[in-house]
Amino acid sequence: MRIIFVDGYNVINSWPELKEIKEYSYEGARKKLIDSLQNYSSYKDCRVFLVFDAHKVPGALEKKDRMGNLIIVFTKDGETADSYIERCVNDIGRKTEVFVVTSDSLEQQLVFQRGAVRMSSIEFYHEILSIEKNIRKKSDKLKEKIKDRLEDRIEKDVRDKLEKIRRSR
Repeated sequence: MRIIFVDGYNVINSWPELKEIKEYSYEGARKKLIDSLQNYSSYKDCRVFLVFDAHKVPGALEKKDRMGNLIIVFTKDGETADSYIERCVNDIGRKTEVFVVTSDSLEQQLVFQRGAVRMSSIEFYHEILSIEKNIRKKSDKLKEKIKDRLEDRIEKDVRDKLEKIRRSR
C-alpha cells in the first residue's frame, strides 16, 4: 500500500482555498484538509499521514487520530512536522512506496535521499482536485441510475395494500 506523508501547515499555506479559510480559522482549514484527504485516501486506497506541528505548544504530547486510511498526527512539543516525517521515512522509505507532500525544498531533498518520492503542495492540490472531480462524476452517475421512485420510499406492507386496492378495481 502506498504511504503518503503530508506536511499539514505547509499545505494549508499553499492551497488557495485553505489559505482563504485559515484567515478566519486554522481549525476550519484543518477540517477542510482532513475531509479532502479522507476522500483521497479512500478513493486511491492508500494510507495518508497528515502531520501538524505542535513544536511550539509547551508540554504537547504526540497525538494520533485514525479515520480509515487517514492518520492525523500532532507532533510533540519540540518536534516539527519535518522531523517527524524524516524519522518515519527513514524507517520505511526503501521498503515501500512513500510520497512526501511539502513545498519545503530542503525537506524534499532530505526525504528523497531517504527513498521517498517528493511532491510539492501545489502538485498534490491539483491531484486532489482531479480526484474530487472523478468522485463527483461517479456520484452523479450513481444518482442517475438510482431513480427516486415513490414506490422505493413506501414501506412494503403499505405498497402491498395499495397494489391490492389497485387490482380490486
